[in-house]
Amino acid sequence: MRRSAIAVAASLIVLAATPALAQHEGHEGHGGAHAGTSTVEQPEADEQQPMDHSAHGAMDHSQHQAMDHSQMDHSQMDHSQMDHSQMDHSQHAQPADRPAHDHSQMDHSQHEAMDHSQHAQPANQPAHDHSQMDHSQHQAMDHSQHGQTAAQPTHDHSQMDHSQMDHSQHAQPSAPQDIPYAPPPPSAGSGPARAAEAIWGVEAMRESREELRKNQGGQSYGAVRFDRFEYRAREGEDGYLWDADAWYGGDIDKLWLKSEGEGSFGEDIEQAEVQALYSRAIGPWFDLQAGIRQDFAGAERTHAVLGVQGLAPYLFEVDGALFLSTEGELTASAEAELDQRITQRLILQPRAEISLSAQDIPEAGIGAGIDTIEAGIRLRYEFVREFAPYVGIEQEWKLGDSADYARAAGEDPSVTNFVVGLRFWF
Repeated sequence: MRRSAIAVAASLIVLAATPALAQHEGHEGHGGAHAGTSTVEQPEADEQQPMDHSAHGAMDHSQHQAMDHSQMDHSQMDHSQMDHSQMDHSQHAQPADRPAHDHSQMDHSQHEAMDHSQHAQPANQPAHDHSQMDHSQHQAMDHSQHGQTAAQPTHDHSQMDHSQMDHSQHAQPSAPQDIPYAPPPPSAGSGPARAAEAIWGVEAMRESREELRKNQGGQSYGAVRFDRFEYRAREGEDGYLWDADAWYGGDIDKLWLKSEGEGSFGEDIEQAEVQALYSRAIGPWFDLQAGIRQDFAGAERTHAVLGVQGLAPYLFEVDGALFLSTEGELTASAEAELDQRITQRLILQPRAEISLSAQDIPEAGIGAGIDTIEAGIRLRYEFVREFAPYVGIEQEWKLGDSADYARAAGEDPSVTNFVVGLRFWF
């Protein structure tokens, strides 16, 4: 009877110890990590050595019963040497009413590529308290697949230390900037500045560029033009007039020859002059001219000339000059004309001219002040640019003392001329 009672008691003890032994075998790899649930006496915290879990591959926690870790002391646990790369957390299911993990004090700076995508929490297991865990050695944790259950509150990472985390793969791309490309300037010793010099040589290309400059704007050229070559019908004796010029040079420097004269048929030439001038460009539209003028009719004089010629605003062609004779007589003249195109070939040209004198010159019939004023209009037709006949009318007045000299010579100080002429150049 006593032996039967002893056998029954032993059987009950074995049955009661079986669940504890199962739990102890499931957690055998954790060593002293769960000191609160194991009957094995653990060494003191200061004597505990780092445990190596690298051999624990593919651990299965699916049979773990609900463990109470709320009273566990993790403050002295050292996870720095633990290898979680092979651990299988796929069966750790998160319960719907489970409170959120508190990772506020966790340092993940040294964890290497931990994948929690399959980490499932058992339904009846209470939450782990990792608030005191040191994750400072965690590196590059991948939580991209860590699913959040519907009833689980969000994790609080406000106190986490991210100073050592690698965010190089999460950089926000900067907006592209529209910066115009500018090729760098050639550096010293990097080769010729012009590509052709690398093939033909510097000296050969210098001569070629000089030749190109001469042929494309730097060359010298010239022209001869009769701006007015006309017959004048007027009261009394009809007359004639010429106004011609020729020039040769480049865009900057030119040599000009100008000639002008008039008279009446059957009489001596009333006026004839020739000017030889050097012209220098002083701007895009004007040339400064200087030279000499020689008179061949009336009071023969030689004059020094200083003038300007060019294109004024609104396309007025202007020509003005000062004359200082060898006798010390100072005179001046200015003229302006404007081409008004009616068609590409039919052109209307108003023209005006004024002559002045600083003193009386009785030998030439010139009085001080305004000597003469001429104003007229001509209509020409250009068969080609170089050949254009015209017709027109012009009025001439002598003023002041010049009018008195004209009357004294039996001439009319006011004359109207009907003109027919030809404008040509080559």
